[in-house]
Amino acid sequence: MTNQELRLSVGASPGQRVVAVVAGVLLTAVGAAFVALPLVADGLLRRLTGPGDAFASYEEARDLPPGLLPPALRDSADPNQSGPSPFIGLCGLPFVLLGLYLVLRVLRTAAWLDGSRARVRGALRTRTVDLATAGIESGAVSYREADDDGPAGQPQVRAVLATNPGSARRVTIPLRGMGLPVLPPSELRALAEAITTGRPGDERAGDARAVADHLRRLAQHQSTD
Repeated sequence: MTNQELRLSVGASPGQRVVAVVAGVLLTAVGAAFVALPLVADGLLRRLTGPGDAFASYEEARDLPPGLLPPALRDSADPNQSGPSPFIGLCGLPFVLLGLYLVLRVLRTAAWLDGSRARVRGALRTRTVDLATAGIESGAVSYREADDDGPAGQPQVRAVLATNPGSARRVTIPLRGMGLPVLPPSELRALAEAITTGRPGDERAGDARAVADHLRRLAQHQSTD
């Protein structure tokens, strides 16, 4: 096992990043416009009614002839009615947050392997796990056809799920590369070695070694293509 930090090829391809960033920016812009709409509409209505109105309400001008009333008071019984409620703009916040999350996720997602320690960075935080002592499971298992990356009917692991001992915190290491269906063979072997080297012989060792063996078979299959 090498002690040099290895950056894993996880994440989106450049083309996928461009599409995701554009979609995220559009979502954020739409949400921000919806949030600002009540404030803009309220300011516009106040501007149309005139900042220099001499009357605070219709009741103060009800004794005047209609021809002497300001246009806003002639057209409406309540010229000072407010525009759309500012709380309506809160409906746009989910779109803003979703757009920002999408941009952060596609730009920040990365993973590194330093010996047996894996460091995975997501949209908002970075998690670290020691693969040699963590509970290892396969995640997002699917069954593929014979012309895919594995034999027909054989399960294909999409991610490695590592759980730190004594905690429920789980770290997900995706096995898809940048624009590739799976990580390069060298990285798959490095993950398998990190999982098995120095692993204590506890009840979780069987599952961990099964995942490591699958990674090695997947790396060998990739090398022979």
